[in-house]
Amino acid sequence: MRVEDLDRNRVRTGMMERQLSELRWLGLDWDEGPDVGGPYAPYCQSERRELYETALARLDASGRTYRCTCSRREIAEAASAPHAEEDEGPCYPGFCRPEGEGGTDRTGRPAAVRFRVPEKEVSFRDLLHGEQRFQPASETGDFVIRRKDGVAAYQLAVVVDDAAMEITHVVRGADLLSSTARQILLYEALRLPIPAFLHVPLMHGRDGGRLSKREGAVTLSEVREGGASPKAVVGWLAASCGLASAGERTRPEDLVGRFEVAKLPRGPTRVDATPFDLPTAAPG
Repeated sequence: MRVEDLDRNRVRTGMMERQLSELRWLGLDWDEGPDVGGPYAPYCQSERRELYETALARLDASGRTYRCTCSRREIAEAASAPHAEEDEGPCYPGFCRPEGEGGTDRTGRPAAVRFRVPEKEVSFRDLLHGEQRFQPASETGDFVIRRKDGVAAYQLAVVVDDAAMEITHVVRGADLLSSTARQILLYEALRLPIPAFLHVPLMHGRDGGRLSKREGAVTLSEVREGGASPKAVVGWLAASCGLASAGERTRPEDLVGRFEVAKLPRGPTRVDATPFDLPTAAPG
């Protein structure tokens, strides 16, 4: 159990403890984590900054980084900046690259650190979606690995932590599929072992978009406080990804022997959620 709490401005007091309690209520447990310790401690990213700085120093020494003072507005307004995927923002046009065409003098402005993306295709085999191919140089451009406030960016932090914790398989949401190409570039630049990846579909609301409070999504706290059975919640979640029958009540430990990648849906699950009631799902 790793807590990704690098963005301290968004961390709410007591939230980690509440989330760990909710997961235990569902019947999940873990061998390592911030509450139980383990050989790869600490398990909160906010306590692992020295590791990120060491990785940054290695990338700096190999000439793979540069400082960037561009604002988001400047990048978005750049006429030559095509937009990547919805959550990625515009492709960085390279204004601050030392060998680039350069922009205006921004001396004295805070600087982020960007990773120099090589002009090459990045391919990998996702365990669910199969062969994937990306062109990070033209799709996202040089990306930030340390923000202007000095905090390591997500792409760098997860690569450093997964390698340090000897993670062999990364299972996460399909919205992070395109991030994998950039992370592979960091693994290669840092000469770290690359894990296997499996990206599972997201849950969508009635409008076909990402599930949100606006679409009636409920939190696990609300479901728990509404009197739902944890076995019913686990059963519904398992049914939504092909590991249980509709209406089945079960525990996480009972699902271990049933798990097969081939059973997982490749498209999103559409959810019709009602507060304090278990939602019903239909394949999207």
